[in-house]
Amino acid sequence: MSNGVILFHTTAMAMKAEKALTREGFQVTLVPTPREFSSDCGIAVRFPWSLVEAIRPLLQNAAVEVQAVHKLG
Repeated sequence: MSNGVILFHTTAMAMKAEKALTREGFQVTLVPTPREFSSDCGIAVRFPWSLVEAIRPLLQNAAVEVQAVHKLG
């Protein structure tokens, strides 16, 4: 199973995203932003890539500002 990461402009947005996603039952983890991706924030949210389409609207509804979403590996 492959994973994805969500990048943010601020640490506050990363933490807000993690809280919103775990509240909805998603298994996500705060991780250091992978070196291959540029980000204003050093924290990213890792998640199972199969959930990307379910996660995007949830973050939008929670007013989380996302910088980018990338698939890992």
